[in-house]
Amino acid sequence: MPLGSPPPAAAGWLPDAANQGWIYGDRVGPAQAGLPVSAFYAAQHRHSDRAVWQARLAAGEIYCNGELLCQDLPLALGDRLAWHRPPWIEAAVPASWAVVFDDGDLLVIAKPAGLPVLPAGGWLEHTALRLLERRHGSDPGGVPRPVHRLGRFTSGLLVCARRPATRAWLSARLRESTAAADGPLRPAPPSDPARCRKLYRALLVPGVLALAPGSSQAITVPIGRRPHPQLGRIWCAADGSEPGDLSARSTLTLLERSPTADLVEVAIASGRPHQIRIHCAALGAPLLGDPLYGPGGLAAPDARPGDGGYRLQAWRLELELPGGQGLALEAPQPLQLDRSSIQSYPAGRCHSPSHSPLRSATEPRAGSHSSGTSPAPRS
Repeated sequence: MPLGSPPPAAAGWLPDAANQGWIYGDRVGPAQAGLPVSAFYAAQHRHSDRAVWQARLAAGEIYCNGELLCQDLPLALGDRLAWHRPPWIEAAVPASWAVVFDDGDLLVIAKPAGLPVLPAGGWLEHTALRLLERRHGSDPGGVPRPVHRLGRFTSGLLVCARRPATRAWLSARLRESTAAADGPLRPAPPSDPARCRKLYRALLVPGVLALAPGSSQAITVPIGRRPHPQLGRIWCAADGSEPGDLSARSTLTLLERSPTADLVEVAIASGRPHQIRIHCAALGAPLLGDPLYGPGGLAAPDARPGDGGYRLQAWRLELELPGGQGLALEAPQPLQLDRSSIQSYPAGRCHSPSHSPLRSATEPRAGSHSSGTSPAPRS
C-alpha cells in the first residue's frame, strides 16, 4: 500500500484499484518528422526517457497508423501514433461530498481535497466525473458533468450541469469573466447577476503580507509557460515578455493572522492555470505547504502541479442562471484558522511554521497522494 494511503475499507474513500488502461493518441507534426519513435515520445512526454519508450515499443504498446510498431523507425509527417498504456493502479481518493445545490439540472457539490475532477495524469477512474457518471447514470435528467476544473487538492464548490445547454451557458459565463480580466480590473457588484464572481480562501505562509486584516491588494502578475526539467514547460509567474504569456488578475484580502498561517480570501477575475497559487507566491507569500510554487511564483524543479500539501478552497460563487435569476452559493464550512491560534502580530514579519493546526471542513482526514507521472488522458 502506498505511503499515506487510507485503509482500503475507509468510509467515504475509493480504495487503491486497477483501471482498464488507456490509449493516448498523437500526430507527427513538421518539427517531429524524421525522428525515431522513441525520440518523438521522449520529447513529447518528458516523464520517460528514450530507453523507457524503446521498452514500450518492445512490449507491443505503440501503434502507428493502426499498425503495431516493432522497431524504433523514423516517423513521417502526419503519422498517427497510439500508445496503448496497460492498466495501472490508481491510488485511493475521497469519494463522498455534500450537495450544496440541485434543481434537477444544475448540481453544485462541495468537492473534497484529494479528488481529481477530470481524467488526467495518473487518474482515469478515480475522478469526480467518473463518480458522477456511476451515481447518476439512471437520472431522468441526465448525468451532471463538471462545467469547470478545480485542482485535485482544491476543495469546495464544483459546478456541474445535466443539460448540455446549461453547461454551455455556464461555460460562457466563465469565459466572459476571464475575458473581462484583459481590461481594467473592476470588482463586480454583488447584485450584478451577469458576472460570474469566484471567491476562494487559502492559507498562506504567515507574516509576509504587508496588509492589515480586512485590507486588500490587487495582483496583476502575468502567467506563462516556462521551462521545467520534468515536464518540459510549466505554468508559473511571468513577465509578459513571451507571446504565450497571459494577463491575470486577482484581488487578495487578508482575513486573519495566526503564528502558523495567514487566512486570505482571493477573488479571481480571470481563470488562468494555478492562478491563486502563482499569484500568492508572486507576492512572496506562497500557499502554506505548496511544494511547487515558492516565493516569486516560479516552479520548483523537483515538484509537479498535482503534488498536494496546501489548503485552498473554492468557497463562494455568484453567477447567472439560464433563466436570468442570480445564484449565490457558499461551501458548507469555509476554510478557517484554528481559533486557538489566532493572535495579532506585525505585518511583514516572516515566520517559519513547522506545522499547521488548520484544516478545511471538506478536507479528507485520511492521507493524500501525489498525482501520477503519465501524460494526461484525453477525454
